[in-house]
Amino acid sequence: MSIEDELRQRAEHKCELCSASDKLGVFTVPSSSGESASQSLLICSTCTEQIEHPDKMDVHHWRCLNDSMWTPEPAVQVMAWRLLTRLCANEGWARDLLDQLYMEDDVLAWAKTGMETADEAEIIHKDANGAVLCAGDTITLVKDLPVKGAGFTAKRGTPVRNISLVFGNAEHIEGRVSGQQIVILTKFVKKSA
Repeated sequence: MSIEDELRQRAEHKCELCSASDKLGVFTVPSSSGESASQSLLICSTCTEQIEHPDKMDVHHWRCLNDSMWTPEPAVQVMAWRLLTRLCANEGWARDLLDQLYMEDDVLAWAKTGMETADEAEIIHKDANGAVLCAGDTITLVKDLPVKGAGFTAKRGTPVRNISLVFGNAEHIEGRVSGQQIVILTKFVKKSA
């Protein structure tokens, strides 16, 4: 059985990201260690075009990830995580979905592999002590921070789990404090062990 036949059977002849049934093809997840059905997806031409050309991304098309991210297939989870990570810098709904997405450690490591572009590779997020911060880390606030527009102060010592890095800005991270997604300056946090 070919990879495409195996994927068509697994995906029930639908795009594994958006459920479209037209113009389907095999898409091997970038940074995979090989080409097999477990490292590939069956996706439509619309999804392929937007993945390969991020400048043509239609953010509303990717709301379909709300359903597809729950698949048990690691390759689909990896692409959902990567797409949501790319979208979460500007889209609150993508940030919320990314916060809900649970992946096994090895699948998350695969998702993070190869995510940096040349521009992003130069941007390194560091805490107040100079420790490098990564998406998904837990940090602790080192100063009381008034949260503008939310009407509360994030207290010193508050842990913030599963942070997101703000692409293009090494001084900003995002995290959830008291149920609110907020932007936090890296100079006011320290990485938790």
